[in-house]
Amino acid sequence: MNAASRFRGAGVASVVTGRLRRVPARLRLPLAVFAVCQTIYLLWWAAFFPGLMSYDSITYVWEVTTNHWISDHSILYDSLVWLSLEVSGDLWPLTLLQTVAASAILAYTCVALRDLGVRGRWSAAAALAVALLPSTGTFTEFVWKDAAFTLSTLLAFAATVRLVARRMRGREAVRDRWFYQQVALLAAGFVGIALFRNSSITVVLAALPLLLLALRKMRLWITGLAAMATALYLVLNFAVYPAVGIASPDITSYYAFNYADIAVAYGTSPSSFTAADKAVMRQVAPLKAWGGRAANCWDVDWTMHALDRKAAARLNSQLMHVWWEVVQRSPGTVAHAHLCRSQIAWGIWPGPAALNGDTLIVGSNIPADLFGQAADSHSRMAHSQYRPVLRPRPLVQALHTVARPLYRKSRLPQLQWLVWRGAFWSYASYLVVGLVALRRRGAGAVVPLLGLVSIVFGIQVSIMIANPAPLARYMLPAVMIGIMTLPLLSLLRRPRGRQRPPEPLTAPAATPRERSVLAP
Repeated sequence: MNAASRFRGAGVASVVTGRLRRVPARLRLPLAVFAVCQTIYLLWWAAFFPGLMSYDSITYVWEVTTNHWISDHSILYDSLVWLSLEVSGDLWPLTLLQTVAASAILAYTCVALRDLGVRGRWSAAAALAVALLPSTGTFTEFVWKDAAFTLSTLLAFAATVRLVARRMRGREAVRDRWFYQQVALLAAGFVGIALFRNSSITVVLAALPLLLLALRKMRLWITGLAAMATALYLVLNFAVYPAVGIASPDITSYYAFNYADIAVAYGTSPSSFTAADKAVMRQVAPLKAWGGRAANCWDVDWTMHALDRKAAARLNSQLMHVWWEVVQRSPGTVAHAHLCRSQIAWGIWPGPAALNGDTLIVGSNIPADLFGQAADSHSRMAHSQYRPVLRPRPLVQALHTVARPLYRKSRLPQLQWLVWRGAFWSYASYLVVGLVALRRRGAGAVVPLLGLVSIVFGIQVSIMIANPAPLARYMLPAVMIGIMTLPLLSLLRRPRGRQRPPEPLTAPAATPRERSVLAP
């Protein structure tokens, strides 16, 4: 390189450095995290353009393009699918938007951790890991309501962290613009949790007790946000959607878990059922079926495939009477059935593969028959004008060649506990926060930290209440949050002191020499 080239290079570098210095110090971390994460997500996006898909993805497209809107899936997400197709005739705007949202929320999470005293280098490394990991890195490329749900949970987690940090600075009672901004973001997270996955409002309700303990002077606000999200979910699903012509799912979809409980109990102890119970059950399926494949506690679909769903819908009230008798007679069996189906929430290792108890992870391949929905000329998507856009079209074939094997290898049984199963990361979150709490000492200092695990706890409880099968996608939010919790470990090595870092939105971020708010 000659002197002139070196001079030009030095000039460009100085210009870039000068412009970076003009960026306020408090914005450098989030902007850097956003830029790096967005670059990584764009690489995944280009590799799997226009996005990864599942059976549900094709169903969304069919519903919104044929005016068969059904509230068995998220109507809010269906609306985003419809908007993407209307604007561009394709799905790539939706998946691109998801990558931008993921990068922005990860950057916001890093700022939240900085509020607690975590250095940017550690939180940025965690965000980078989330973007690079095949499970969490590709999830934003999926045309799936669960991708939006996952981002909503991470947003709620980050907003909670910021509010907890404010309490630990002794400013919990201050009501300024900063406070209202964080409350608005927490509200957005709650609404996303409630509307992007059916029945997921239980996540908010299960997290609520911990949030109320952690944010005692914000209890009215937190309770109000939870009530608002719950009311919005109920009003939309049971009043607005039917009023505008959106069909409700079959009644058996609501009570599938109850039918599965009956099947598990019958398979365990058929002699405990009365003649009247058996008479009702026999009208829905042979008793041999109730006690056979349908009695598998790992997967509700095994139960539903064995039953006559039309007969079950007609006899639902009688089946529910049978279920209530089972609960009274064998509560332990029902509890075991729920724990079995929700094993993805608490089990680090998968269950028996023969019973569909292993980790259920969707593949990266989009079959030509669109998961059976375009299998022949009579299939519902066979003649859809959008069929051509529902196929993989990598923008860079070389990236696809690298990304697809990475995704496939991440699904190996030896890696699933780390890459795909959220139970491990849930426990990791509890452990990290517990260690930080031990450093604090004293109930007055420890209780606020409960807020840091509230969302993960809510996710686990929600899945234990109602879950169809060990689906990895249900616990990927816990994977993201767990990884973003790890940087808190850096606080355990900080020197002790009482100096408080300044408020991030009203003054420059704390320097590396400033002490953490978590220091005892």
